[in-house]
Amino acid sequence: MLDAELFALLENTGDAAFAVTEQGEICSWNRSAEALFGYPIHEALHRGCRQVLAGIGSLGTPVCHEGCTVLACPEKKSQFPNFDLNVKTRSGSRLWINVSTIVYNNERTGRRLLVHLARDITDQKKTEELAHKVREFSRQLSEQDALNPHPGPIVALSEQETQVLKLFAQGKSSPGVTRTLGISPQTLRNHLHHINQKLRTHNRLEAVMHAIQRKLI
Repeated sequence: MLDAELFALLENTGDAAFAVTEQGEICSWNRSAEALFGYPIHEALHRGCRQVLAGIGSLGTPVCHEGCTVLACPEKKSQFPNFDLNVKTRSGSRLWINVSTIVYNNERTGRRLLVHLARDITDQKKTEELAHKVREFSRQLSEQDALNPHPGPIVALSEQETQVLKLFAQGKSSPGVTRTLGISPQTLRNHLHHINQKLRTHNRLEAVMHAIQRKLI
């Protein structure tokens, strides 16, 4: 397969796909990559990954740099585990992607390329972060409740208020809750206000944790 044939194949993938030389220079950038990252092809080609994406890992350390582990891999290695990467878009915002890597060796030219396939996992990361916060908050509340048990709600939660808390406990975002319940953002805000009043809580996360501990959801 010629490089041009490979690039044409990547153009038809649904995932954001781009090919990188062993020097880290982008040599292919498909339409899905343009849509996901915001950079048109003429702004991405012949630039380094670190310049375009400025990728960082889960610990906040730079991943896209001159000493990139993937670029420095042994010649014979043909498979890599996929990994999560936080990257910069053209607008300046950042998003999380999961990256799979394929090594392409052109036997005709001896040229070696690394093909990256990327998918947006920002919502998944937000859910994971919320779950972590819920677990940590639950631990803190358990320690506090051992000394100061919380009383039950002043007024029983309505059926829809209970559904709101259940959806948030599942990791749904506010837009996700409004879509699921078919309510407006203002109605959701009203529900949260009433929930906090009834549970004597101060925010959504605290309300969810108290409801779980009191077995209200």
